[in-house]
Amino acid sequence: MTSRNTSATDVGILALEFYCPSQYVDQDELEKFDKVSTGKYTIGLGQKRMSFCTDVEDVNSLSLTVFHRLLEKHNIDPKLIGCVQVGTESVIDKSKSVSTVLMQILESSENSDVSGVDNINACFGGTQALINAVNYVYSPFWDGRLAVVVMADIASYDRGPARCTGGAGALALLIGPDAPIVLDTVFAFHKTHVYDFYKPKGDSEYPVVDGKLSIDCYTDALDKCFLLYREKFFKKYGKFPSLDSFAGICFHAPYCKLVQKSLARLHCLDLLVGDDAGPTNSCWNIFCFSSKIDDYEYRRVEKAMLEQSTTMFAKKTQPSLFLAEQVGNMYTSSLYGGLISLLVNKPLYQLVGKQVLMFSYGSGSVAGMFNLCLSADQAEGSKLTTMINQLSESVLDYVSNQRTVQTPEIFSQWMQIREDAYGKEFGTRTFYTTL
Repeated sequence: MTSRNTSATDVGILALEFYCPSQYVDQDELEKFDKVSTGKYTIGLGQKRMSFCTDVEDVNSLSLTVFHRLLEKHNIDPKLIGCVQVGTESVIDKSKSVSTVLMQILESSENSDVSGVDNINACFGGTQALINAVNYVYSPFWDGRLAVVVMADIASYDRGPARCTGGAGALALLIGPDAPIVLDTVFAFHKTHVYDFYKPKGDSEYPVVDGKLSIDCYTDALDKCFLLYREKFFKKYGKFPSLDSFAGICFHAPYCKLVQKSLARLHCLDLLVGDDAGPTNSCWNIFCFSSKIDDYEYRRVEKAMLEQSTTMFAKKTQPSLFLAEQVGNMYTSSLYGGLISLLVNKPLYQLVGKQVLMFSYGSGSVAGMFNLCLSADQAEGSKLTTMINQLSESVLDYVSNQRTVQTPEIFSQWMQIREDAYGKEFGTRTFYTTL
């Protein structure tokens, strides 16, 4: 623990832990079950597997599990935690925060002097929780203790075309000074009022979704955040950022194909505002004349953007999609699952001393773009190498080898059981998840 009289520097992520349910359904089998064309989910959306919860898991149990893992695996004294921020949109109580549920783990050490509550705005809550935790350490109220950010969600959809874009998972981040992954102070936001995805039904966990509008909002936020981020980056560093300079580019990932298209768009936009700007650029029309082109022309230009960005996608974004492909949409933890995937899939020498560009989006809507600065220390036993080695051993093995595949029929049955049980009174036959 740092002395309270010392100002914190290089505040960021000291440790990471990941958890997802142990059962999943194969997307290619789900295609057959749903009687859709072959490749609709696996190629069209870029998904491979989807984790799901039975009726013995909820957002509280996911959060407790990943929080407990963080403290246990990294030998963290619960008394050293001074702030617990939670990002979720899967709350099961309209008043009591998930953050208070997590106090069960800290109270055993007689530590109740803990700030922080839940942060809720669709998938952006995890990023806001991270910002709040970092601000806690930088603030004059900081007493030298560490912060923890927990991001947990269950992405469930009613029967129909959106159900295949579900998933479930949780992350826990230990936040403090002298971190191997530092949150830079360059941060661009875009917030607006829109009903692209929302949850007005008190008797159901299923959202109301306008799919096309939500994609349009995501894309518009991406454009605006990137342009504003460039300006703020210039003000701080005296130069504009180039996408080529980042070790990785991570996106909020409702499904992987949207991420690929977003990288293509970002790559094209980067060219348009850089040295290659002008009407001769093949992507010029989509940004300068988007209101004048029809859907067919948009798809044609989008295809050109995808072709132009193939190399950049393979190097900087595809490595970040491992968990998105294997687990599905994790809502608030989706973007940070991308960070874990990037860390364990890229060679160390391509990461040390570099920056990672992050784009966060939550429907409703709030979006943000920022960058993480990775430590330049690549020595064996350094904070960054230790973090990556631990994640490689735990996450890759668990996700690839320790989960159980279930048939689409079983998956559908569990979804029905959860739907029937939602909001009902607890009975004597209810199961409870324990650590």
